[in-house]
Amino acid sequence: MTRVAAVDCGTNSIRLLVADADPATGELTELDRRMTIVRLGQGVDRTGRLAPEALERTFAACREYAEVIRGLGAERVRFVATSASRDAENREEFVRGVVDILGVEPEVITGDQEAAFSFTGATKELTGHEHLSGPFLVVDIGGGSTEFVSGDDGVRAARSVDIGCVRLTERHLVVDGQVPEVPTEDQISAVRADIERALDLAEETVPLTGGCRPGEGGHTLVGLAGTVTTVAAIALGLHEYDPAAIHHARVHAGQVGEITAKLLTSTHEERAAIGAMHPGRVDVITAGALVLLSIMNRTGAEEVVVSEHDILDGIAWSIA
Repeated sequence: MTRVAAVDCGTNSIRLLVADADPATGELTELDRRMTIVRLGQGVDRTGRLAPEALERTFAACREYAEVIRGLGAERVRFVATSASRDAENREEFVRGVVDILGVEPEVITGDQEAAFSFTGATKELTGHEHLSGPFLVVDIGGGSTEFVSGDDGVRAARSVDIGCVRLTERHLVVDGQVPEVPTEDQISAVRADIERALDLAEETVPLTGGCRPGEGGHTLVGLAGTVTTVAAIALGLHEYDPAAIHHARVHAGQVGEITAKLLTSTHEERAAIGAMHPGRVDVITAGALVLLSIMNRTGAEEVVVSEHDILDGIAWSIA
């Protein structure tokens, strides 16, 4: 076995996984998994730069993670940075800070690389699953982008498009620097139109329309990341976030529609009162839920299989 540490730094959150990986058996034994909302992508879509306060939040999380990595004695560390740091003019400042703290250089990966890691992490344990058949369509709804990956034992097609819960919120829902209590119909329409344009782009590479009907020669839809897991937690009626209950839960399209409709008419206080809602997702969950619902409508998926294993697990396997 090899003890590895994988760090995934996205637009909204930074996450750490320390695990023992055994390539011979395909087993990944988790030792520590944690997530911190740092909103690294704050304002990037508008300014093209990483904000100083966003960098400091991210570096503070890195210092915490460095202690965990040292304490558990990880032999290999890989730090992957995704959408926000791809887009930023001052990404070198981000790179220097990470190297100083963790001793490894963050790899600013492409959307296609991000998609491949997500697919491996999400499907490695699903292949051959008694109740879930491939091929799979994996959708990873992040803060700045959404990845679409189709495949069975490996990736067949992948596309990353610039719709994520943070990016869409900042583009269409922020007024005078604040997210309104309840979005207007015009704002919702703008978000939906942006999503549909992005889905058209994704479909140029990855088959979506009518492609998620297990048992009829289609894909099993697998959903990853905080938007999807939070929607699943709400669907399950959880009073607090429970990864074990959420992992491999199946959420029906009708439930996603009902939850999205409720989020669209909920105030900030009402969303914050949801037991399984992370405080850092309160303002962006509405846009994220609209992305998930639009994907299910476009694909015709009757349900989404929710995975707690995602790009982070894929990064860990890439080290091993």
